[in-house]
Amino acid sequence: MAGSEPQRRMGKDLGLATATSIVVGCVIGAGVFFKPYAIYQATGGAPGMGILAWVVGGLLSLFGALTFAEVAVMIPKTGGMVAYLSEAYDERLGFLAGWMQVVIFYPSFLAGYGVKVGSELAEYVGPQLALPIALIVITALVAINVRGSKAASGMQVVSTVCKLVPLVLLIVFGFVRGGGNPILAPVVGEGVGAAGALGSTLLAVLFAFEGWTNVGAIAGEMRDPARDLPRAIVGGVSIIMAVYLAINVAYLWVLPASELMALESPAAAVAVRLFGPVGGTIIKCGIIVSVVGAGNGFLMSGSRVAYQLAEQRTLPASERLAAINDRHVPANSVILVGLLACLYSLSGEFDLLTDLGVFSCWVFYTLTFACVMRLRRTRPELPRAYRVPGYPVVPVLAILGGLYVIASQLFLSGWRGLTMSLFSVAITLVGLPVYLLVRRGASR
Repeated sequence: MAGSEPQRRMGKDLGLATATSIVVGCVIGAGVFFKPYAIYQATGGAPGMGILAWVVGGLLSLFGALTFAEVAVMIPKTGGMVAYLSEAYDERLGFLAGWMQVVIFYPSFLAGYGVKVGSELAEYVGPQLALPIALIVITALVAINVRGSKAASGMQVVSTVCKLVPLVLLIVFGFVRGGGNPILAPVVGEGVGAAGALGSTLLAVLFAFEGWTNVGAIAGEMRDPARDLPRAIVGGVSIIMAVYLAINVAYLWVLPASELMALESPAAAVAVRLFGPVGGTIIKCGIIVSVVGAGNGFLMSGSRVAYQLAEQRTLPASERLAAINDRHVPANSVILVGLLACLYSLSGEFDLLTDLGVFSCWVFYTLTFACVMRLRRTRPELPRAYRVPGYPVVPVLAILGGLYVIASQLFLSGWRGLTMSLFSVAITLVGLPVYLLVRRGASR
């Protein structure tokens, strides 16, 4: 049977430069091109809180990544958070983390990317085709991934180049040709609460920073993870923070926040202002390829999490989901994530889908941050080649930041945010009876 073939060991050949590029490449995706729209809507058209959110979100991601790295180096097992939470707390909690990733996190991000491509192309072919385009994009990515990792990896290389070219052009020409607008003031618009605005903007910003948790995946392949992993995290996230701040200041330098809040595609609007209609269209094409590539990356990662859970026989139809096709790909797991993404894309809401994914994952990120303190207390004998600097301040800041993201979505984001959060919690908790039923069936 294909699914029972022994797994090859992965080599330990990643150095600092490669690891840093992986961090940067995994994080920079669609958020930096589209989220300013949601950010400045939340601030009431004021720039200050938006820029502050990019700084706070970057620092929060940095504190979280530094904390996450200690667990990743200490427990270099396949599965990431599934392995960490199972080791520190309970196997059921670890399964719920994987279940959340398979049924909410990865499909909602993939659906959001498909919806965004559909809305962008709908400007040329008509709004009635936005949803069909989204479904076609998701289906095409599933087909590419089922054909093998080589084709999917090739798409990642192309999309990485396409995402960097628009960023560089927008930053350089934004500062050269922009007329200048307020950057830091006012902080929030009239009638907008600062606390609620920060919570909403952080969700948008953290979507743009999503991907630094991939340190858990690359730790086992690094030559010297204890030395290079924290350097890659700090260097990678620092580069991303600098790029994000530069591009968002460039946006504001060209168009004021009061205009950006009304533009669902702010990067494309800035490109048209800088390069004219033809140049703007070329930049938009590069952005669309970048978004498709980001969706491809989440499909690849999500299908592997589903495959790992199936290998552990904790998902329904585990035997089928763990099967490997003749292209050495878990095709059924790829199709599962793609089907869920198609279902989510019916909402047609890019911001709703991505906010759902961010909220869902940060619940478990926060639990993972707490693993560091718990394991230092309960398992002091475990070897720790890397220890988070500034302990316990950095882990505490990461935990507090995560709790703020969760609480702000539950209590400060209005009815929409509360409904989305409760939906996320409900779907995640459905995983518990699923786990118990599958385990009971396996024991029989």
